Amino acid sequence: MSRRSSGCQSGSPGSPAADEESCCLAGRRASRAQSGLIMALSRALRCCQRIFSWIPVIIISSVVLWSYYAYVFELCFVTLSNYLERVAYLLIFHVCFIMFCWTYWKAIFTPPSTPSKKFHLSYSDKERYEMEERPDAQKQILAEIAKKLPIFTRAQSGAIRFCDRCQVIKPDRCHHCSVCETCVLKMDHHCPWVNNCVGFSNYKFFLLFLSYSMIYCVFIASTVFQYFLKFWVGDLPNGPAKFHVLFLLFVALMFFVSLMFLFGYHCWLVAKNRSTLEAFSAPVFQNGPDRNGFNVGLSRNLQQVFGEVKKLWFIPVFTSQGDGHYFPLRTLRESENPLLANEGKWMEDGESDEESADENGPSVIIRTES
Repeated sequence: MSRRSSGCQSGSPGSPAADEESCCLAGRRASRAQSGLIMALSRALRCCQRIFSWIPVIIISSVVLWSYYAYVFELCFVTLSNYLERVAYLLIFHVCFIMFCWTYWKAIFTPPSTPSKKFHLSYSDKERYEMEERPDAQKQILAEIAKKLPIFTRAQSGAIRFCDRCQVIKPDRCHHCSVCETCVLKMDHHCPWVNNCVGFSNYKFFLLFLSYSMIYCVFIASTVFQYFLKFWVGDLPNGPAKFHVLFLLFVALMFFVSLMFLFGYHCWLVAKNRSTLEAFSAPVFQNGPDRNGFNVGLSRNLQQVFGEVKKLWFIPVFTSQGDGHYFPLRTLRESENPLLANEGKWMEDGESDEESADENGPSVIIRTES
């Protein structure tokens, strides 16, 4: 008797083997359908999160657009009668408005910098790391790889900082952002009001955004105040312009007070050369935690963020020093650091150590962690 007719292996209709096989097929189809549904729900959830994350930006943009209409049309064209005063107000207002929008745009749409390929594990190192099950042996593997990189900070346990999700050895001052789902160089914080991670690539833009926001609010409040009083005492006729002027003053003062504290806090951080994360948790070096490990003096601290050309400090163009992977240390001189004698060892992809040393020569770049 053949196997087909017996139905012992493949199973004939109605046989126990056939019923078992059909059950297995149905189970696999159900499992695939369930996993597909979970993936679809996960994608839908991420899509909703991306949409909702723009709500704070939309709120700020709406308030700014309304302030533009209220100031330009309701105040300058409807309320003001003096031609020279109107021209002066409009000119200064548009300068503040353009700088505010420019810096806000740069803070939102400048992507956060991520570690270079030199900090990613090679295929062989990644395979060796994943095959090793002992935590101490894994730490030793990372320590051996990190010897070729300009890394001075450590995890709280003293081990090399490694991101399992990005599979990258973290440079100094680099952290993983759970919102952006990537490691960010010199990460300061994730700001919902710009829907972006504030870090090495856009920290200058974020500071300028705060400063020009304050200037924008101060100018509106100072020029609107006298007309607020005139509306209040009845020297000007009632109308739609009255309510726009009243709300302009209140909104400008409200935003100014909140921005003043935030801007003052970040000015203190820049003066100390700390990020927001480092202010809450001091970076750990080989000798232990040190909040002032990257503090190299007020002048050099400012230059790290704004650059050496002072005339470009207040313009939203990137002028920060370095590349975000390495930062000067307070207790380490360049001549004492053997890594700084050959920046090409880790800066140039695809080049040998000897070729990089010959081409680049001595150079310095420093990075930080928290």
